[in-house]
Amino acid sequence: MKDKDFDEISQSDNLLYGPRKLLVCGFPAEVRTKFIQLLEMVELGDLPTVWPSSEDAERKVGELADLPDKSGMGRSSDLPRAIIVCGVTEKELHRLMEGCRMSGMKRPLWAVLTPTSENWALKEVLKHLQAEREALEKRKE
Repeated sequence: MKDKDFDEISQSDNLLYGPRKLLVCGFPAEVRTKFIQLLEMVELGDLPTVWPSSEDAERKVGELADLPDKSGMGRSSDLPRAIIVCGVTEKELHRLMEGCRMSGMKRPLWAVLTPTSENWALKEVLKHLQAEREALEKRKE
């Protein structure tokens, strides 16, 4: 994996691609309320969230991003823990990532929706995110 595979996100007010939403995967039910509280703390409490489950693994990410706020909230999920960010500003993404780090939560995989990834099945995006994390961790060793 080469560094050119990653685009650096600045601290601008530029909007990222897609509808304003988070796809939050693999968070157990008891942690979801804490995550929503974290969104409030980082001043993103109005950010719609979708909670995909393993039943959604074959669905396209763009299709999931079009679901209404709180979709899947009551369903359990055994997907890898991941947050796919859509339509927020770069500053908001940095604020969210910093809030997650500061909270001490189990580290999620992170992705930003792109015109390419919106056409991929969720399971494929998660598979690629896991492979990227493993490659980055190997490089750190």
